[in-house]
Amino acid sequence: MQHHCKITVLDTKVFLDLQSAYLADPQAGACPVFQTGDTFLLDGDDFWHLMDGKFCAEAWDCISRYVYAALQGGSIMRGWTNNEKEMIACCNDGTRPVIFKIERIDIPD
Repeated sequence: MQHHCKITVLDTKVFLDLQSAYLADPQAGACPVFQTGDTFLLDGDDFWHLMDGKFCAEAWDCISRYVYAALQGGSIMRGWTNNEKEMIACCNDGTRPVIFKIERIDIPD
């Protein structure tokens, strides 16, 4: 069996009070890279090439371990989520996080 992985942007948040208090640009606003509803479908080869301008490096650093597990057929979060083929994760930008759903897709041979 082969496995693919689908990444969906569930939501983007922005905390203007934190940006105002802590950022050099207090008007930075929401993440400029992702929009709610964006999707990415990966196979094994895509894992190593997703950084080719298609994905934010910081966000990728946060979720890539879950994507890799999914592509290998692993249970992403057994016992933590309702479906062991799914994971909800976010990037580490504390003033404008992006929330992702990561799904393992099983492809029968």
